[in-house]
Amino acid sequence: MICLNVKLLAKAGEEQKIAGLFPALQAESRKEPGCLMYVVHQHAEEPRRFLVYEQYRDEEALAVHRNSHHFQHYATRQIYPLVESREAELYRPL
Repeated sequence: MICLNVKLLAKAGEEQKIAGLFPALQAESRKEPGCLMYVVHQHAEEPRRFLVYEQYRDEEALAVHRNSHHFQHYATRQIYPLVESREAELYRPL
C-alpha cells in the first residue's frame, strides 16, 4: 500500500469553485479498483487550504488514477488552474 498526501492552496476567491469540483473527483476516484481511500478535506479556519488523503494498493494503481479520465478532467483541467500552490508527498506504511 502507498499513501499520497496532497496539500493545495487555492488562489484567492477560488476556494468555493474548487470545493464544488472535488466531490465529483472524489466519487470517481473511489470507484477505481486500486483506490483504497480518497478523502478531500477543507481547512476549518482557512478555506483556501485543502488536504487530499489518498491510499492505493500500489504504485501501479496510483498511475492508473493519475492517467484516468476523471483525474485529467477534474484535477488537471479544472482544479489545478485555480491553485496557487500544490505539495504532494508519497508515504509507505511501516
